[in-house]
Amino acid sequence: MAFLRRLGWYLVGLSIGIVFLVFFLKKKSGEEGIEFCYFPNCRVLKDMRSKTLIFDDNLPEQYKDTLLVKAFLRDGDIDFGSSDTKSEPCKTYFIENEGKVLKAQNCADKIVVESIKQ
Repeated sequence: MAFLRRLGWYLVGLSIGIVFLVFFLKKKSGEEGIEFCYFPNCRVLKDMRSKTLIFDDNLPEQYKDTLLVKAFLRDGDIDFGSSDTKSEPCKTYFIENEGKVLKAQNCADKIVVESIKQ
């Protein structure tokens, strides 16, 4: 009888844990827009996506496309070796995506796109 009681409590705890896990993994899958960033590349890109986007005056007109820049900020890979992550007040990042490289300054309240090269 004691075994059945322990088994019952075990199954109650297991079912509560499974329900909690299902809700947590459902949020993590992106259905509700929650994003969990653990790696530096993901954290920096997520931070940059949340700021106002400004184009430099020297940037050619063909590259002043917010969809192109948002693709860099969504799917790009930051080259931390070339980037200047210690400068103040704005850090400079080189973001690679589909053979192109975007150079952007990450300031406290805005992103300044300086250049896009092939």
